Order: sequence, then structure tokens, then C-alpha cells
Amino acid sequence: MSVEHDVKIDEKIKQNIQEPKRWKVIFLNDDYTPMDFVISILTTIFKHSQDTATNITMQIHNEGSGIAGVYTFEIAEVKAVEATSISRSQGFPLQIKLEEE
Repeated sequence: MSVEHDVKIDEKIKQNIQEPKRWKVIFLNDDYTPMDFVISILTTIFKHSQDTATNITMQIHNEGSGIAGVYTFEIAEVKAVEATSISRSQGFPLQIKLEEE
């Protein structure tokens, strides 16, 4: 004798997908890192135009800090480490911090 079972599932699985948090890469002003060097970092690593990089550099100089970019944590961290590494190799004390948006 054969037994058949009908299974009916009315339950729906709800997926909660969240966008990854965004992190600001913030350059801090110092009295030793030349503005031209900061502009070059902003154009090469952070892909800003010359005008935008100049504006950010002036903001860093005048206000004490400026946002180089906003990224997911992993990308922000890689860009910050790369910029810091280049800065140190050139003998500059450029300070960069990450801050959650």
C-alpha cells in the first residue's frame, strides 16, 4: 500500500538585505605636507579632477580637514593605506582617518 503525502508550505522567507555602510576618507591638515602633494594624491588615488582636488586641498588647509571620498569600508581602507604609504615614502606626515557616514 502506497502512502502519498502532500506538503504545502505557506511560509515565505523574508530576506533583509542592507546596503553596506559608507565611510568617509578624511584628510587632516598639517604644517608639513605640501599642497601640491595633497592635490596629486587626490587626483591619482581618489580620481578627482585637478579643480576638485584643489578645492578639497583648500578646505583641508582652511578648515583643518576635508573629505577625499566616501566608499564602502574596504575600499576606503585600501585608499587610505595607499595614500598614507605614499606620503610616508616621500617623508610627509599626512594624516588620514576613516569615519562612518
